[in-house]
Amino acid sequence: MLLMVVTALIGRAQGRVAVVDTAWPLGFLVIAVVASALGDGVWWRKVLVFVLVAVWAGRLAWHVSSRNKGKGEDPRYEKLLSAVPEDKRFQYAVVRVFITQGVAMWFVSLPVQVSATTGDGVWWIAVVGAVVWAVGLWFESTGDRQLKEFKADPANKGKVMDKGLWAYTRHPNYFGDFTVWWGLYLVACTTWQGALTILSPAAMAFFLIVATGGRLLEREMAKRPGYPEYQQRTSFFIPRPPKSA
Repeated sequence: MLLMVVTALIGRAQGRVAVVDTAWPLGFLVIAVVASALGDGVWWRKVLVFVLVAVWAGRLAWHVSSRNKGKGEDPRYEKLLSAVPEDKRFQYAVVRVFITQGVAMWFVSLPVQVSATTGDGVWWIAVVGAVVWAVGLWFESTGDRQLKEFKADPANKGKVMDKGLWAYTRHPNYFGDFTVWWGLYLVACTTWQGALTILSPAAMAFFLIVATGGRLLEREMAKRPGYPEYQQRTSFFIPRPPKSA
């Protein structure tokens, strides 16, 4: 709650709701810190989950902040606020963006919270979860790096990124995020209480695929020259070899 209040005030001062995108991963880090500090669960799982969340959150927060540095409002938030009177936009953003994302953080992070408060469990499931998390982090970080390098080349201006991981899925960064959180869920599954939090990674999957992720982004991307052809030959989410032209 404190993080989202501070983020909302920073957003108001800057006139940009998009600051919430940097606060999103940092919110999970705050939750992991509090859970590991106050939770009375088994120590090795608390340490493991804290490290996994900290590495993921730190990388993503750095990437988003550096990507958005010096830029104006995100088109998604511009569209969201466009129909709202100027003097009521901040209050609207508080409800629709900051509070909504804060609640979403709490719900999605339930595997992290439960992992810090339960006893010993089946350790090898945690190992499997950590491996799944690592695969997701690699997909996410590699996809972001490849896209950044592609955009940095002036010769690629106006072109559609379809190289590297982007030839196998149109959203390798979202797929990586998806995999990271299913990995964290598996770590929580070392105990039966953790297994009950399955709706949390399912909610993250919904956000990444439908609500604020791939489907929403493609409504705008589909208008770009060459993107419909890219959609025809490349998987939407789950990586697979591209179709022939």
